[in-house]
Amino acid sequence: MRIFAYCRVSTTEQSTENQIIAIRQKGYEVSDSRVISETVSGSVEAMKREKFKTLIDHQMEAGDMLVVLKLDRLGRDNIDVQNTINLLTDKGMKVVCLDLPVADLSSAEGKLMLQMFSAFAEFERNRIRERTKEGIERAKAQGKKLGRPEARGTTQAVQAKKADGLSQSKTAEALGLGIATVKRHWNKPKENN
Repeated sequence: MRIFAYCRVSTTEQSTENQIIAIRQKGYEVSDSRVISETVSGSVEAMKREKFKTLIDHQMEAGDMLVVLKLDRLGRDNIDVQNTINLLTDKGMKVVCLDLPVADLSSAEGKLMLQMFSAFAEFERNRIRERTKEGIERAKAQGKKLGRPEARGTTQAVQAKKADGLSQSKTAEALGLGIATVKRHWNKPKENN
């Protein structure tokens, strides 16, 4: 059985070195050529990550094992993690995650644990939605104005620079605004600011 390790960090300031060391310290003999390191946001689905997709589609085969240090390396959310693990197990690959009580996610116990995690995560998402909705309703009842505050005087300032013949990018630079803000106020009627 060939063993592969997938290590991911979100920013270039971070390193996957600690993940690789931790995997090897747990007794997994992973050769350097089978360690896949990637810098990509955790919000990107697993199979949309370039190196992960290449690993699954072109490097690993049935009978191989994929080891990750943490569950979030396998997907952006619980649904993505479940889909990724199902994809790998359907291809005959073993999936091991070292931060869980049952490391082998391909086993019956591992699948049960993932389903429980998924149920708790869905419960938490629903609670967050409920609390957010309650907070918005409470704010509205208290007469609070929701949304982005109006930028007073911005339309006049932008249009004054436009009248002076400045481009949108030069206007943004001169006023210390983002280009999107300048574009929003570029042709806006003055009375609507």
